[in-house]
Amino acid sequence: MIMSIGSEQRKQEACVLLYGVSSFASFLAMKREQNQELAAIIGLLHNYYFFKTGVKEFPGPNSADTVRPLLRDLNMFTKEELTQILKAIFHQGDRNKVQGPYEEILKDAQVLQLYLQNRGCNVTQQDTKRLRNVLREMTIPEDFLEEVDYSSGAEVHQPTDKRGKLANIAEAFGKENIIGLPGNERYREICKYWPDQGIYKVLQNNWCAAFVYYCCMQAGFLLPIRYPNADFRLAGVGAWLEWAQLPETQFFYFDGQEGFTPQRGDIVIYEKLLTNDPHDHTGIVLACDDKEILVAEGNRDNQNYSSVFYRDRWHCVYGYIRIANDYEFEFNGEYTPIS
Repeated sequence: MIMSIGSEQRKQEACVLLYGVSSFASFLAMKREQNQELAAIIGLLHNYYFFKTGVKEFPGPNSADTVRPLLRDLNMFTKEELTQILKAIFHQGDRNKVQGPYEEILKDAQVLQLYLQNRGCNVTQQDTKRLRNVLREMTIPEDFLEEVDYSSGAEVHQPTDKRGKLANIAEAFGKENIIGLPGNERYREICKYWPDQGIYKVLQNNWCAAFVYYCCMQAGFLLPIRYPNADFRLAGVGAWLEWAQLPETQFFYFDGQEGFTPQRGDIVIYEKLLTNDPHDHTGIVLACDDKEILVAEGNRDNQNYSSVFYRDRWHCVYGYIRIANDYEFEFNGEYTPIS
C-alpha cells in the first residue's frame, strides 16, 4: 500500500512514521498479551489517508474509510479483526479517552514514536499523561518537557461568516469554468480529497458534490470524507442530504418551511433535475429572488465544467442545506465500520 503513494517524499516519510508506529504497536501488543500481527497492521495503516492524499484533516476517520475496502478485498481478516483494525484507526485522535485494547495500543505507539523520533521536543498537555504511563510501562526514563498552556481559558472567538466565505469561494471557482479533466489544476485539487484509484475518471461528469465538499473545506466547514456510519461519502449528493438531516445537524430545509428563504451560502439539493434519480445534483446558492436562484456549480448539467448561472427556484429543487456558521465536526456516537 505504501508503494502506491505517488510522492517519493511522502513515501519516505510514510516509511519512517508508519513502520515506527507499527513496531511500537507490535511491541506493546506483546507486553499486553494482544495480537501482535493485528497491532502491527493497525500501526502500519493508521495515517494512510494523509500519505495517500496529502490532506491532514481527520486522519482517523479518513484513514479508516480509505483502508476499509482495501482490507476487505484482501479477504485475510475475519469480520471481528477487520472491525478492530478500523475502530483503532478511527479513534486514534481520541487521545484523552480510554477505549479498547487496540485503540490504546495505537495511541500509545503514536506518542512513543513522536517522542523517540524527536527527543527534546515539547510534549503536548494532551499527551503528557499518556506518554508518562507508557514510558513507565516500558521502563524507559522520562526525559521530556511538557508544553505550557499560557491561555487564560477565557478566549473569545469572534464569529466567522463561514457561509459567506463559502459563497465567495464557490462563486470564484464557478467563474473559473473548471473543466473536469486531469489536466485542469483546480479539478485535481477538487479530486485530491478522494483516495480512490483513478479518481479523475470516477468523478468525471459526476463531481457536483465533490465541488461542494471542496468549497466547504476551503471555507472552514471541515468534514471527513464520510460522516461516521453513513452509507456514502460526501462526494455524492445523497450523503450531503443524509448528513444534513441527522439529529445532531438538522441543517436541511424545504423552501418556505417555517418562513425559510434561500440565502447566499446555502447548499441547494435538486430532485430529478438531470436524471430520473432522486437528489441527483447540487450547488451553492449565491443569490435568490422570487423566481430564480443564482448558483455556483461544479459539473453544470453533467457537462463536466463549473459555472455561475441562474436556475428556476421552483423547478426540481428538493430543498436546501444551511450549515450553522459555528458548526464544528464532532462525533460522539459508536463507530460501526460498514461492510
